[in-house]
Amino acid sequence: MPAPSNQPFCASSIIGTGSYMPEKVLTNDDLSKIVDTNDEWITTRTGIKERRIAAADQATSDMASEAARRAMADAGVTAEDIQLIIVATVTPDMFFPSTACFVQKKIGATNAVCFDISAACSGFLYALQVARHFINTGNRTTALVIGAEKLSSLINWQDRNTCVLFGDGAGAVVIRRDDEGGINAPGRVLSTVMGSDGNLADLLKVPGGGSACPITAENADSRPNTIHMEGRETFKHAVTRMLEAAQQALEMAGLTAADVSLVIPHQANARIISAIADRLNLPLDRVFMNLDKYGNTSAATIPVALDEANKAGRLKKGDVILLVAFGGGFTWASSVVRW
Repeated sequence: MPAPSNQPFCASSIIGTGSYMPEKVLTNDDLSKIVDTNDEWITTRTGIKERRIAAADQATSDMASEAARRAMADAGVTAEDIQLIIVATVTPDMFFPSTACFVQKKIGATNAVCFDISAACSGFLYALQVARHFINTGNRTTALVIGAEKLSSLINWQDRNTCVLFGDGAGAVVIRRDDEGGINAPGRVLSTVMGSDGNLADLLKVPGGGSACPITAENADSRPNTIHMEGRETFKHAVTRMLEAAQQALEMAGLTAADVSLVIPHQANARIISAIADRLNLPLDRVFMNLDKYGNTSAATIPVALDEANKAGRLKKGDVILLVAFGGGFTWASSVVRW
C-alpha cells in the first residue's frame, strides 16, 4: 500500500462521546437453540459471548439519536450548536432520505448539514476524517459523527458462520474546531489514514437489495439481502490492512507504537485483535475489547468502545489513543488521537 500524502493540519478535537446499546441480550446459549452452534464453538473462534438486538420497531436512527444526545450532553453542547451530522452505517432506515436526516429531526439539530457514509466497519473513521475536512476548510465548527447499525436486519439466522458474529448499537462523538493548544489540545485528532480495495468486494457483502440484485419473488428464498462472508480470507486481509494503517497513522503523527496508551480496534474477532496487538508489540492490557458483550456492530464498534473507555476512566489527559478498523469494501482506516 502506498504511503499517504502529507495532510494539512486539521485543528479538530473530540469534545464528547456517547453510546447506546439496545436492551435485548442474545447470548450464545440463546443462539444454540435456533442454529447448530454452542457457546464453546463461538467463544473459541470469536471471543463473543453475547450481543444486543434492537427491538422490531427500533430503527438505526433511533439508536443513533440516543447516542448523539449522550455525546452532546458529555460535550456540553446543544442541538442548535451542531452544524454537521454524518452517520456511518450499512443499515440505514431506508435508501433515502439519509439516516442522518432522521437523526437531525429527532434531536432538533436544525442548523446541521446531514448525510450518511457507507464504508462498513471502517465507516466511523471515514466519517471522522470527512468531518475534520469540513471543519478545517469550511465555516462549520461543530459536528456530530455517528456510527450506528441494526445488523440484525441483515442476518441470516440459519447461517451459523455469520449469525453469531453481529449485533446492534450506536456510538457518537462531538468534534469541534479548536485552534488553541496545538497538537496537545485535549481530544485532538492528530492523523487519519484510509484505504480501499474493491477487488476484494466479494469476500464480505450483502449482495441483494440494491440495483444490481433487487429482491424478487424468484430470489427471495435464497436470502440475498443478508450478510455473506468468506471468513478465512477476510481474517487474513483484516490483520494485514489494519496493521499497515495503524503504523502509517502513527508515523504521520510523529509517534510509534511504544507511545500508544490504548488501542481501540474494530471489535470483529478476538483473534484479529490479538494478532494486531502482537504485531505492534503491545500487551493486551493496552488494547480495549468489549466484543464479548456486543459482538461486531460494524461502524458502531469504535465509537461505542471509545465511549466505554472514556466513561470507565481508561483515557487520561495526554494519552495517545490508536483507533483502527477494517470492513467490507474492502475498506480500512486508522486514527491517532491525543486525549
